[in-house]
Amino acid sequence: MEPLNKSIQTTITEKLNQAFSPEHLEVTNESYMHNVPEGSESHFKVLIVADAFAGQTLIARHRQINKVLDDELHHGIHALALHAMTMEEWFARGSSPDSPECMGGGK
Repeated sequence: MEPLNKSIQTTITEKLNQAFSPEHLEVTNESYMHNVPEGSESHFKVLIVADAFAGQTLIARHRQINKVLDDELHHGIHALALHAMTMEEWFARGSSPDSPECMGGGK
């Protein structure tokens, strides 16, 4: 039996795993870095490494991810930093970029 109130982070992780079968996936809640109430789930960073992205432009990759997460993007997520790579790109890069500093609010 599934929990009634899954976290947004868990939902994002499950949807991306199902849609892309990634070799590597990190979904990080970065809400604490922003001017939001404690415990918020409004700002996320996603690092997803999948063969499904081979031969695709960055915008095409982002559009695919946004389509999978459409409901979450329209109901709760304020910001989503996406880093969608193939295995070769990930190995060449070595890590995901840091998220930018929050430009709004008082933090």
